[in-house]
Amino acid sequence: MNIVVIAPHNDDEILGVGGTMAKYAKEGHSVTVCEVTAGDLQNEMVQLQKREAIASHEMMNVKTHFMDLPVVGLREMKTTELNRAFQEQLLALSPDVVFLPHKGDMHIDHRMVVEAAMVALRPVTFPKLQAIYAYETLSETEWNTPSADNLFIPTMYVDITEEIETKLRAMECHKSQLCDYPHPRSIEALRALAMHRGSTICRKYAEAFQVIREIR
Repeated sequence: MNIVVIAPHNDDEILGVGGTMAKYAKEGHSVTVCEVTAGDLQNEMVQLQKREAIASHEMMNVKTHFMDLPVVGLREMKTTELNRAFQEQLLALSPDVVFLPHKGDMHIDHRMVVEAAMVALRPVTFPKLQAIYAYETLSETEWNTPSADNLFIPTMYVDITEEIETKLRAMECHKSQLCDYPHPRSIEALRALAMHRGSTICRKYAEAFQVIREIR
């Protein structure tokens, strides 16, 4: 299968789908991360973050595509241009399963990515698409204004007990993004969330997702 993970920013995919990506890749599936935004491409920090993303993906035998759309600037793009960018990228990748950020995340880029991706992923355009899942991103999903519309409600879990250490090593590649505990973007917090999600299904470690569309 072709698995596509759409990440608004470099490292979102590891936080939310790192263990699941490692699991899919280990099983022989093709996994591609679509990194949506970037800052000034001449900026050394931007280039560093790209190198960190590539290193984390290569560790898991995962491919990387950079869309290089403006970070914190998606809302300033014309809707037609944004939607077209996603449709062209997704048509080129031809996914069987797609992972998106949660539409209730705090960062505006996350919400706009979900909206544009869902326009592109209409069933009429991707009739063979088997599933779309939303993932949670530490420091985005849990920090937004609490409301019924923003709530992340897990409806699908992936046991990542065998992949948890790979997920954490992949996150360690993102040195520019890592913080010290108790910040949620820390190795300790990432392990704690995986333990919590795992205990929900009586597994040591898991990642949780919300089903957007699933066809069987």
